[in-house]
Formats: sequence, C-alpha cells, structure tokens
Amino acid sequence: METYPVDLDAGQILRWVMAEQQTAPSTFRIIARRATEVREIPARKELHLGDEEREDLREIATVATLEIAPFHSHDGWRLTIVVEDEAGPQIPERGAAIGGEEEIDLGAFYKEFIRPGRGNANVTAEVEDSTAKARMTGLLDSIETNRHGHGGA
Repeated sequence: METYPVDLDAGQILRWVMAEQQTAPSTFRIIARRATEVREIPARKELHLGDEEREDLREIATVATLEIAPFHSHDGWRLTIVVEDEAGPQIPERGAAIGGEEEIDLGAFYKEFIRPGRGNANVTAEVEDSTAKARMTGLLDSIETNRHGHGGA
C-alpha cells in the first residue's frame, strides 16, 4: 500500500461524501469512530507546572477517525480523515468514560469534528496499485470540483 497526504479540506470531503451517500448509499463503506485518550502532561517550561501539579493533571485528547473506502474492496483504495482535538490540561473526572473507542455515524463526525477550532484534521489516501491510484485521483478531482452522480471513482 502506498500512503500519501491529501491536500483537500476535510469539511469539503465530508460534505461531498454525505451528498453522494444520499443519492447512492451503496457507493462507499464508511466507518467513523472517536476515542478519548488521557495523556501525561509533559514537563515544559511554558506550562509553569511542578511535578505535583503535573501528577494531578492529565491532557485529554479526542481522536476521531473517518475511513472512506469503495463498497467493493477490490478497488484497492481508502481515504482517511483523522481529527485530533486536545482539550488541554484537565483533572480527569472520576469514573469518566475515557480510553474507549466508539463508532459514530457520518453526521455526528461532521457535526462534532469538522468545524473551526475543533482540532487538527489530516487527510491521507492509501492505494494498492496504479489502477487504485487512478481511481483515487478521479475521486479527489470529483470532490474538488464538486461533481456528483458518477457512482464514486
């Protein structure tokens, strides 16, 4: 598999895919999920935290992943959007559900993660061979020019 970054806005991709799903629901296999991670606060001068304060605080991050693939997996490509949103240093609530991964629908992914200030979104493409890369290029061209109705790439 060859993996490479895609220089398209994640919101543009999602809006295009949602429109395609309304007219042709069986075009893509879509999996969206989110996971909340608790991370140790690194020792950094700009945070002005001592060892004891760092022990009480944790950095909470939500990572949302959306995988878009053709309905027929033999087409050999996948488009992935990953949004990482760091909530910053917090005291974790006791009993809070943190650390698990949950599947969400496409609308929830868009509503929760594709908006200004929500986090950093990265888009990558994976292709198996030159034929799959040509399909991916066609798909990305369709998204960029907002062409619909051809059943994907």
